[in-house]
Amino acid sequence: MMANLDSFGRIDRHPRQTMAPESAVESLRAATAEGPSLLAFGNGKSYGDTCHNEVGVLVPMRTHHAITGFDAETGVISAEAGATLEELIAYIAPHGLFLPVTPGTRFVTLGGAIANDVHGKNHHLRGTFGCHVVSLTLLRSDGTEYRCSATENADLFAATIGGMGLTGLILSASVRLMRVGSLDVEERITPFAGLEDYFALAEAADAANEYAVAWIDQLASSNRGVLLTGNHARNGNFTPQVKATRLGVPFEMPFSMLNGLSLKLFNVAYFHAKARKTKAHLSSYGSFFYPLDAVGNWNRLYGPKGLHQHQSIIPFDAADRVIPALLKASRDAGQASFLTVLKRFGAVASPGLLSFPKPGYTLTMDFSNRGASTLKLLEVLDRLTVNAGGRVNPYKDQRMSAATFAAGFPEWSRLERYRDPRFSSDFWQRTALSPSAHAPALAAE
Repeated sequence: MMANLDSFGRIDRHPRQTMAPESAVESLRAATAEGPSLLAFGNGKSYGDTCHNEVGVLVPMRTHHAITGFDAETGVISAEAGATLEELIAYIAPHGLFLPVTPGTRFVTLGGAIANDVHGKNHHLRGTFGCHVVSLTLLRSDGTEYRCSATENADLFAATIGGMGLTGLILSASVRLMRVGSLDVEERITPFAGLEDYFALAEAADAANEYAVAWIDQLASSNRGVLLTGNHARNGNFTPQVKATRLGVPFEMPFSMLNGLSLKLFNVAYFHAKARKTKAHLSSYGSFFYPLDAVGNWNRLYGPKGLHQHQSIIPFDAADRVIPALLKASRDAGQASFLTVLKRFGAVASPGLLSFPKPGYTLTMDFSNRGASTLKLLEVLDRLTVNAGGRVNPYKDQRMSAATFAAGFPEWSRLERYRDPRFSSDFWQRTALSPSAHAPALAAE
């Protein structure tokens, strides 16, 4: 069966070979080494090629989305891997529960959230999504279905969390939820004139709030922005938002709508609109956590060539030097970032072998794909990140070198030992399985 299963970055778009989940399960349970390599495909929200497998076939898991168990007292929900976070929220919200960790979209699948060990605006308190996974069921190509947890098949459990789908087929999982006083969030917005002001605010903001994230005007040399902090309200509103998408981009733009001029106008308007809302106010969970979910297919605004997202983590002791350099490098290259987000990661360790977060500041930038010039900029950003002792996020990437990956994740070979021999991805072929994965870290220019 052929299907067009693109990543969210939409750079490498063409029909891909797929296999129905039932057929994949049957093939794996037959415990035969024959057959194409496999890779589960969730809902296509990864930006790069960790969700693609050109040497084999993809297994679309979205149709397997049943809620299989729920205990309102313990706050544990069990579901098939294809269930989205939106579907989980709709089920648990009436019971006064919410996801302990959520990324910037509710449309990722449970399996994808585990495989990428996603993080949110509260890493300083709750860590990654994997920190809250009680157990998971994994089907390997030896024909065995493994129940994995911190105490049962623990090594395979750790390799699967953040393992980018390479340890086998995640069939289902159980997650411990968070009890809240409301789905609504009491939000406070604090404008800042530059990064020095932000760094002076960030640690205290984390200490005082469940959620904290900053938006940066990447086009302004002052690096001004706004710090958004929030905590769940206590007004008892547990009504989930059923219709998340109000607007949409109905067709592919013939060119990128997100150029320097349009983004400069947007940034000025956004900064001043947010800067006026300095009083604490109530925000719906959709507006606070998932503002871009309200615009369907917003990635089409980048035009037919798609977009690159670069997310880096910079250790605390280098952040005040390197983050301004990353922003300046993008401005010097004439590349405008539509979404520029800065967050502080805490010390809560993930159970996963290859989890992206570690203590420091994480900077995320989106760029329209301009071909060679954009790739050159991304290599500069990689070099600045690696030389500072940081790393680049694999599941936001579709072009980092093997050397960049190995420098940021020197423990990658541990995951390779647990990788199922029938599973592969374009990312893993390009990085870990490349001879240059053993090359030294990037040299400074």
